[in-house]
Amino acid sequence: MDYFNYPKKARIEIIPMIDIMLFLLVFFIMITLHMIPLSGLVSSLATSTTASSLPEPKLTVLINGEGKISVNNKTVSATNLTSLLRQGDPVHTQVTIAGAKNISLQQLMGVMDACRSAGVTQIGLAAREIQ
Repeated sequence: MDYFNYPKKARIEIIPMIDIMLFLLVFFIMITLHMIPLSGLVSSLATSTTASSLPEPKLTVLINGEGKISVNNKTVSATNLTSLLRQGDPVHTQVTIAGAKNISLQQLMGVMDACRSAGVTQIGLAAREIQ
């Protein structure tokens, strides 16, 4: 029996290759997640000691430090905000206004007036709770 004289058949080991491919896949996913910028606007909310949680709003209106109004990352005027709110069901739309802490009361009231002109009755103000 000449068992050891037979030429050995070549084999491709696939398990280490699968391990390497899985490692590369995880590596590229992690790198890609860090490359995607987070969406949203930076806002410095006013603080309150009595802030409480509100139900999830259907629409969040942001007022930045310069007094510009943003809805869904798009800058709008007060008139455009009113027409935007009238397109849906304004009576059942919950709007939360998130204003920077350095905006004036007049700017806040202008946005609230625009919401009320559209027929919105459920308006909340966003605040950061002091801990």
